[in-house]
Amino acid sequence: MADTMKDDAVLWKSRPVLWALLLGIGALMGVAFFGALRWMVYIWDTSPEYGYGYMIPIITLFLIWQRKHELERIEFRGAWVGVFIALLGVVVLLLGMLSTIYVVAQYAFLIVLIGVLLSFVGWSGLRPMIVPILFLVFMIPLPVFLYNSVSASLQLISSQLGVAVIRLFDVPVFLQGNVIDLGVYKLQVAEACSGLRYLFPLASLSFIMAYFYDAPFWKRAVVVLSSAPITVLMNSLRIGVIGILVQYWGIKQAEGFLHAFEGWAVFMFCIALVVVEMWALSRIGGDNRPFHQIFRIHFPGPSEKGVDRKPRSIPLPLIVSGLVVLVAATAAPILNNRREIIPVRTSLTEFPMVIDGWKGTPNRLEQVYLRILKLTDYVIADYARPGHPPINFYIAYYDSQRSGDAAHSPRSCIPGGGWKIEKLQQRTIPGVTLDGRLLRVNRVLIRRGGNVQVVYYWFQERGRDLTNEYLVKWYLFWDALTRNRTDGSLVRLTAFVPPGGNPASADRELTAFLKDVVPLLPKYLPN
Repeated sequence: MADTMKDDAVLWKSRPVLWALLLGIGALMGVAFFGALRWMVYIWDTSPEYGYGYMIPIITLFLIWQRKHELERIEFRGAWVGVFIALLGVVVLLLGMLSTIYVVAQYAFLIVLIGVLLSFVGWSGLRPMIVPILFLVFMIPLPVFLYNSVSASLQLISSQLGVAVIRLFDVPVFLQGNVIDLGVYKLQVAEACSGLRYLFPLASLSFIMAYFYDAPFWKRAVVVLSSAPITVLMNSLRIGVIGILVQYWGIKQAEGFLHAFEGWAVFMFCIALVVVEMWALSRIGGDNRPFHQIFRIHFPGPSEKGVDRKPRSIPLPLIVSGLVVLVAATAAPILNNRREIIPVRTSLTEFPMVIDGWKGTPNRLEQVYLRILKLTDYVIADYARPGHPPINFYIAYYDSQRSGDAAHSPRSCIPGGGWKIEKLQQRTIPGVTLDGRLLRVNRVLIRRGGNVQVVYYWFQERGRDLTNEYLVKWYLFWDALTRNRTDGSLVRLTAFVPPGGNPASADRELTAFLKDVVPLLPKYLPN
C-alpha cells in the first residue's frame, strides 16, 4: 500500500536524451521499412477502399495521448522480451524483403514497433497502449488474394439482396451472377460496389467507437463485429435504390456525382446505425447512465502540479532493441537493391492460332477487366476442330506478383457470371505431361439455367502445375525467397456441353486439346 501511494505521488518525465534516442530508433525504422511503407502509402493513394489509411496513425497517437496521465505515473521499466520480439520482427522483415512480398514486411513493421515499445515501457507501460497499437493493423491492406476472395463473395451477396430490394417495388429484374438486368439497362455489380469501400473504414471506425464505449466486453465485440452485416445490408440497399432510379430515370442515376453522393450518404447512415446500436446495447442490463456518459471522448488536461517529478532512465533493453533496428536499417538498402528476376520468354501475343487440327479465333478482354486483373500478358481464344464444339482457352501471365497482383481464381470468379459450381475435383490428365510430370488440373462442372460447361484450370508457377490456391501462395513466397522470382500464370480451358449431352464428351475434347497445346506452354510460361 505504501509503495502504491509513493508511485501515485510521482510523475515520470522523459529527458531530451531519451526522446532523441526514440527519434533515432524511429528514423532507423523508417529506413529499414521504407520500401514496405512506401508501397502501403501507394495503396492508400490509389485504392479508395484504403483511403482512410492516413488517419490510422494519427488516431493511434491521439489514443495514446489520451492516456498520458496514466502513463506519467509509470516508471517504464523496459522488458527484455521486447528485444526478442523486435528481433523476430526484423527476421520477418528480412524474409519479406528477400521474398519481395510487401505485405510480409508491413506486418513485420508492427512486430518491430511492439517489440521496441515493450523494451522501452515494459509490460505495465504497454498495457494502456496495446489497443491503440493494435489499431494500426487497419492501415495494412489485405493480401490481394484474400481481398479478391472477400470482394467476390460480397459482390454476390450485395447483388442478391439488391435485387430483392428492387423487387419490393414491383420492378421486373433478372439477376445473373453480378449482373442486374432491368430489361432496358444492365447494371454490373463490380468490385467498386462490393461494399469493401464501406467495410474497411466502417470496421476501423467501429473499433474506435467500441474503444470509447464504456460497456462490457461482449457489447464492444458486438459493435465491432456488426460492421460487416451493416455494410452488406446498406450496400445492398444502395444497389437496390440505384436499380430503381435507373429503371425510372435512366442510366445516369448510376454514374457521376449522384452515384458518389449516394455512396457518401450510405456510409454516413452506416455510422448512424452503429451509434444507434450502441445506444440500444446500453439499455440492456439495467445500465441507467445517460448515453453521453457511456460513450465519451475525453481530452486530458495539463499534468498535476505540486507533485514530485522524476526523470526516466534509459532502459538497457531499449538500447539493445535500437541496435537490432540499426542492423535492419543497414541491411535494408542492400536488400532493396536485389532485383527480381524476370525470365525471358515469348509473348502470348504470338501464341499460335493453328495447333495441329485446331483452329483458333482470338478474342480480347475489355479494358474494365484488364484494370481489375492487372496482368502482364494474356491470350484468350476459341479453338475448334471440324465437327466438334469450340474450346475457350485462356492464359493470364504475371511477370511479377510481388505487389500482390495475381491471377483471380476461377473458383471465385465463376459465380460472378451467374454460373453455379455443381462439382469441383482434381483430375490427372492421362498422357499429358508438363515439366516431366503428368498434368493435374482442377475440373469444375458449372451450370447456368440449361447451359452446362466443363472447366479445367491450374496455376502454372515457375515449373509447377498447382491446383491448390493456398499452396500457390506458399510457393510464391518460397520461390521469391530462394529463386528471386514471383512470375506465374493461370491456365484455363472451358468446353460447352450440348443440351442433353454428357460432360464426359467435353472431358474428352479438353484432354485431346491439352495433348496438343501443353507441349507449347514452356515457351510462353518459363519454368
